[in-house]
Amino acid sequence: MADLKPRNLISVQERLRDQVAHALRAALISGELRPGVVYSAPTLAADFGVSATPVREAMLDLAREGLVEAVRNKGFRVTELSDRDLDEFTEIRALIEVPTVGQVARTATAEQLEALRPQARAIVAAARKHDLIGYLETDRQFHLDLLALAGNARLVETVNDLRKRSRLYGLNRLDQQGELVSSAEEHLELLDVLLTGDAEAAQECMTRHLGHIRHLWAVGDKPAGQSGEPESALRLSGR
Repeated sequence: MADLKPRNLISVQERLRDQVAHALRAALISGELRPGVVYSAPTLAADFGVSATPVREAMLDLAREGLVEAVRNKGFRVTELSDRDLDEFTEIRALIEVPTVGQVARTATAEQLEALRPQARAIVAAARKHDLIGYLETDRQFHLDLLALAGNARLVETVNDLRKRSRLYGLNRLDQQGELVSSAEEHLELLDVLLTGDAEAAQECMTRHLGHIRHLWAVGDKPAGQSGEPESALRLSGR
């Protein structure tokens, strides 16, 4: 019995860290945490109403994903992405995902592909509800599960890492401009093309989808014309 309490404490601490990380991702999406700005763990902890420890742990999780970077003795800086960064991410993803989708079109069964349809529909539903966190998660899972049908786990890991480093870029602006739903619906289109078994058409569809995403990033990065600081709304669920 003596060792049960520490395990329970660790479990509680991990859940709190996960809640903080979720809230930080939401703040990144909304633009509340701005690229290039350094944020200290104690300051964010005060906004959340928690100790600095779970905030530091959550920030380290985001740092491993490339979303923030540690600044010695100051805190964490939200990572800035240049046009070149985004071009390179898109190019690498295209080199990997386009031919892989062609392979999946040739080898996957209808049952395997249809199993992805609930995820594709969930992406559209999240976009229509302006649920950006839900959109990101369902979009990520759809793409990774689709690529997994090719049978290369290392390839899936590589794409997952690339997505982590670019997935938040301009998403809030895209939602505000009404572009997110049309992008979400492309997943259903891709799935329908894959079900025909036409590898060339599937590759063309995937190429268009990635190109559309890059275009939307560019549109989403345009300034909104507001120079004032956003009102703080950092909250944890249930608080």
